[in-house]
Amino acid sequence: MLQILYQDTHMVAVVKPAGVLSEDSGEGSMPALLRQQLGKTYIGCVHRLDRAVGGVMVYALDQPTCGKLSAMVASHQMVKEYMAVVHGCPEPAEGEMRDLLFKDSARNKSFVVKRMRKGVREAVLHYQLLKTCEQDGKPFSLVQIRLETGRSHQIRVQFSSRKMPLVGDRRYGSREDADGVKLWSYRITLPDGKVFCCDPPEGFSI
Repeated sequence: MLQILYQDTHMVAVVKPAGVLSEDSGEGSMPALLRQQLGKTYIGCVHRLDRAVGGVMVYALDQPTCGKLSAMVASHQMVKEYMAVVHGCPEPAEGEMRDLLFKDSARNKSFVVKRMRKGVREAVLHYQLLKTCEQDGKPFSLVQIRLETGRSHQIRVQFSSRKMPLVGDRRYGSREDADGVKLWSYRITLPDGKVFCCDPPEGFSI
């Protein structure tokens, strides 16, 4: 059973388990699981989480609401916040990352590039260092992240490009054995003040 954080006649906020597809791709995806659990025929996907990432997501229960929520995402009115465990220690302890990202769809991988060209989009996030510790002589940090844009693999590639890959993210440079990528969608805030929050699971932090 999926953990439901909020539900009304128009939308549902739910916790996506890591390893489950967020888009409708048939049996086992989040929309399919929600249709089964809620007894609904329509589940509208308005934003995405990478398959390897878990945490809070919002889905529409009717088409008009899907349009409204999708517009909130496109205009950055839906505030999405994450927790991540990264290699190293960000300096300064609080700041902004702003890059140009290119997604190679054939490889399903994004890259930081230096010049704007076809297929390149600006990516912006804000981070705050919460905690740093050493394990086997190597520093690891817990960071809180607020997305300003929502690009493919954005958090993963922006931190990796600064030699701070997310723990467990072998696609973007981590060499640590971990139970999945250490990234968690922990809070979503809507323009009307609704807040949906779920802390990372036990064993996530450092």
